[in-house]
Amino acid sequence: MNIIEKIKTRAKENRKTIVLPESDDLRVLEAVGIIGKENFADVILIGDETTILNFAKEHQLDVSYAKIIDPKTYNKTDELIESFYELRKHKGMTLEKAKDLMLHDYPYFACMLVKLGYADGVVSGAVHSSADTLRAALQIIKASPEAKIVSSFFLMDVPNCSYGADGVFVYADCGMIQNPTSEELALIANSSAKTFQLLVEKEPIIAFLSHSTYGSSKCPDVDKVQKAVELAKEQFPDLLLDGELQFDAAIIPEIAATKAPGSKIAGHANTLIFPDLDAGNIGYKITERLAKAKAYGPITQGIAKPINDLSRGCNATDIVGAVAITALQANQK
Repeated sequence: MNIIEKIKTRAKENRKTIVLPESDDLRVLEAVGIIGKENFADVILIGDETTILNFAKEHQLDVSYAKIIDPKTYNKTDELIESFYELRKHKGMTLEKAKDLMLHDYPYFACMLVKLGYADGVVSGAVHSSADTLRAALQIIKASPEAKIVSSFFLMDVPNCSYGADGVFVYADCGMIQNPTSEELALIANSSAKTFQLLVEKEPIIAFLSHSTYGSSKCPDVDKVQKAVELAKEQFPDLLLDGELQFDAAIIPEIAATKAPGSKIAGHANTLIFPDLDAGNIGYKITERLAKAKAYGPITQGIAKPINDLSRGCNATDIVGAVAITALQANQK
């Protein structure tokens, strides 16, 4: 059983309701059909019911499993509008603008359903940009107080791989923070450790990645990662972590023995912290395309309730996996 199937099985134990606001996308409707058959979470679609059902019928897709909510007729819409206005009026939000967003910007509507407890999580991004999805999340749900920072990760499942946790890794941050500071990298590592423990149920072994291993290169980029390692060791002494490490030294024991002799982490890492968004985003896509890995994400971490993004290049299976992860995150919350 692969990692995502294990997550689905665990999600069934305490069912959660996940909102899919992009009801005009075939991949989303196809995902609803799959989730209905596998029955590991409840699903809400946002939009006009007749339009959604006709669209599904036209493409021979079964969306009967989902609850469909039309913001224009939903009996809680006025409550969502008023609550959103109160939440954002100090930022210049007007009641008219709040109404317009709730009726027409479905990621905002979905986040307010979660905010008020009518749903447990959101998966969006098949159509909307990451900025659109995450803007609503950060304005409405906001960061968890203990995390201090919202970041993102990909859950990577590499076939026929003995590295990491039998081919399973968490890569972070690959979708949100462009150029994290040393302080932010340390916080991302802590969030990623909790993520790995939740999803994989094994001990996280964390490597801070760089083009340098143990000072083999001298430059400000390396200094930043070295400082992050120092901060993480000070702030989170119970975590298994090391760095800075090159990718091969982080995951391959034979190379680690040469490049980082004596390290208990090098060669065994399963939670990889990238120095910036360029490295993380490029790294996960190389792994996905060349190693034929399944890449689930970008999933948010450090947010008060799970509001998760998708790559616009995703397929229905990716959406199903993201819903399973979101449901498990909601269980943790």
